[in-house]
Amino acid sequence: MTTTTITPLSERKDISSKLLNATGATWLTTAILGQWFFALYIFMFYGGHAINGDWQSWSNRMIHGFVEGDWLGNLSVFLHITLAFVITFCGPLQLIPQVRLYLPKFHRWNGRVYMLTALVISVSSIYMVWAREAVIGGVSGQLGTTLDGLLIIAFAILATRYAMKRQFAIHQRWALRLFIVVSGVWFFRVIRGFWIMANNGTSPGSNGNLTGPFDMILNFAGYLVPLLILELYFFAKHKGNASVQFLMASFLIGLTVITGLGIYSAGNIFWLPNL
Repeated sequence: MTTTTITPLSERKDISSKLLNATGATWLTTAILGQWFFALYIFMFYGGHAINGDWQSWSNRMIHGFVEGDWLGNLSVFLHITLAFVITFCGPLQLIPQVRLYLPKFHRWNGRVYMLTALVISVSSIYMVWAREAVIGGVSGQLGTTLDGLLIIAFAILATRYAMKRQFAIHQRWALRLFIVVSGVWFFRVIRGFWIMANNGTSPGSNGNLTGPFDMILNFAGYLVPLLILELYFFAKHKGNASVQFLMASFLIGLTVITGLGIYSAGNIFWLPNL
């Protein structure tokens, strides 16, 4: 007579929870490394041309570049690029558990810089897209940028509020939401990079002015879809049973592969050729 060993539900849930945490951390690590790659590009390209006084090169790579005589708009552009580097490099540091654990003072001060930078860059972005003609991206791009900016402002306020209340579990969830919407520009490029790779070097639904069907969808999906995935992760982590957690973990493995391929493609198409 043989017996079949059945894994207790509590043990199965423990395994699924650990797997979900591991796959979530793997995706986040991939995203952080990809963001630092993007930060390096910002520093080398925009910083290098700024040192040489070559502001036209900035304009050649931006939807809204420098315009002679528009000092307020140009200041917004300069702030946007400078703070984009700060937020892309410093922001991910807030999500590394070892930093929170072993460098709590740095975590607090870096968090204040991160929140303030997020607010300033959001306001400057919204100003830039509406103060000037939408040459690239059209109205869809303006609306997408505006919604992203408003979400950044709201999430930054909520993350700060719960940190001040010392409700750190809730604070961390809002901080992750903030990380996602702050990363909208990065996601836009990574998703586009994967789209081009998946279509053998072409970009169906896109055009030179970024007003094609794919472009219009990506203006919103670039941050709303990752935000939805994060909410599904929260649900699986806190309310899902073992089966739901195993399913979410499997999805995150695939998402990590896609994100890595998108980073690789975006780097070879958009970043490295311009350095």
